[in-house]
Amino acid sequence: MKLTLSAEDKAFQEEVRDFLNEHLSSDLRKAGRLMTSVFADFESAMAWQRILHEQKGWAAPSWPKFWGGTDWSVTRHYLFAVECAAAEAPRLLPMGLEMCGPCLIGKGTEAQKQHYLPRMLTGEDFWCQGYSEPQSGSDLASLKCRAE
Repeated sequence: MKLTLSAEDKAFQEEVRDFLNEHLSSDLRKAGRLMTSVFADFESAMAWQRILHEQKGWAAPSWPKFWGGTDWSVTRHYLFAVECAAAEAPRLLPMGLEMCGPCLIGKGTEAQKQHYLPRMLTGEDFWCQGYSEPQSGSDLASLKCRAE
């Protein structure tokens, strides 16, 4: 695939590269290399999240801009992901930023959003999702529902 970038997207890509080169320490790069799945170790992932949030507001790029997202185009999301992978950046922990945060944005009350979303971005609050059902465990596809 040949991707043709606009001058603005090329400038963005260079901005991302420069930022990664400046802010990714050797320890954070090592954490990125040592990832065994989609998760980096907690301390490294949270340190990287704080840097992204505090320096650029890039911790949750898919969130609406009003709640701390970036309002990037699909191309810029792609460029950011490619550059982070090439630089061996640790992956951010997805439960809060990619699962619980969007759920709160879509279905939470205004008070919940005001209280929890900023704390989720800074890492002050760490979120996860837990589910386990009788005869299904965490295999939610196997759930059976009935009403009595």
